[in-house]
Amino acid sequence: MDSETIQHYSCLLQDYLVNEGMAAQWAIFLNVVLNCIIVLVAVFIIDIVFRKIIIESFKAFSNKTKTTFDDYLVKSNFPKFVAHLLPLWIIWYLLPIIFVESPFVTNLLQIAAQIYLIVLCIYIFRSILRSTRNFLEENERYKDKPMESYVQVMMIFAWGIGIFWAVQLLTGFSVVSLTTLGAASAVILLIFKDTILGFVASIQVSVNDIVRIGDWITFSKFGADGLVTEINLATVRVQNWDNTYTTIPTYSLIADSFQNWRGMQESDGRRIKRSIFIKQSSIKFLSGEDVERLKKIQLIKPYLEHRQRDVDKFNEKNEIDKELLINGRNQTNLGVFRYYADAFLNENSAINKDLFLMVRHLAPTDKGIPIEIFCFSKDKRWVNYEHIQADIFDHLLAAIPYFDLEVFELPTGKDFHAVN
Repeated sequence: MDSETIQHYSCLLQDYLVNEGMAAQWAIFLNVVLNCIIVLVAVFIIDIVFRKIIIESFKAFSNKTKTTFDDYLVKSNFPKFVAHLLPLWIIWYLLPIIFVESPFVTNLLQIAAQIYLIVLCIYIFRSILRSTRNFLEENERYKDKPMESYVQVMMIFAWGIGIFWAVQLLTGFSVVSLTTLGAASAVILLIFKDTILGFVASIQVSVNDIVRIGDWITFSKFGADGLVTEINLATVRVQNWDNTYTTIPTYSLIADSFQNWRGMQESDGRRIKRSIFIKQSSIKFLSGEDVERLKKIQLIKPYLEHRQRDVDKFNEKNEIDKELLINGRNQTNLGVFRYYADAFLNENSAINKDLFLMVRHLAPTDKGIPIEIFCFSKDKRWVNYEHIQADIFDHLLAAIPYFDLEVFELPTGKDFHAVN
């Protein structure tokens, strides 16, 4: 049906309504309404048919290609949004023809069609962005990058441009003037303050490689202790070890201090740093009998023999009176235990000897003298790491009595009862 035929039937309908006694204004109004209904029904039918054709054709095409990008386009409804373009073009073509005697209605419907086109273009752009994000996340190079933040930023810009364009269509004012842009910028800064801060933070997080998806972080301020599962424009989502989720403002990652365990995960070992508190009254000089008894411990026998020879040589050379052990040079049970702990760690196959290893004597406290174990386990997995650490301290705690030492422990009810 050509344009002349549509116009002819429209005029006939209007003349018929006027001849029946209806006012010309009402006849024109009813004619406009009927024409709108006809156009909407026709466009709706065309949209359904064309959408089905486009979607099925796109699915068939994506199934034959090797890349997964077009598969993500299908999942993000890209073909569906593209299919709406043909009915929109048909409406745009028919409006001046159908409403030839109603330029106001034609202009109004064209503005509505343009606004719909703006929204449709934004949705098409969003589908492309989401498909690109999902496609890049398949690549190991981009898997731990905050792609969602970039998508959200570009969508904000897209919606901003679309809103400016729609305002210009509705009001007729140009949005490119300095005054309009200045006022719009002030409103945007006020409304989207948190979003802008998140945008800046997400860029810094990505550029400086502060946090990646999959990192284990501890953020005491927000009660977060677990793996980062999502980084977007406004928040960072952390799955805690108790399977709860904590959301952290993205800006806090650069404004506050937190702990990222990635360095440990990428290193050759995981640190073990724990102290045993020795009761100070149990520390003593070793007598000859004590030294001979401790020589039965294989790990320290060579050390005791060598060390005792040096001690005896010094005392003989300087004619030290050894009736009292305090005179001259002597070995202590705590010093020998420290050497034993060091030797035990060096013999332990679960400890990485290429990294720092030390058994040190810390400053005395009201809870005793701390003997700190500082080393690195080869296995960094949490469960295995805890087993290794427990095995080390189980052994050392059980070995302490062999050196006539005691572990400090606060008194309990039984202790008070024994005193009484």
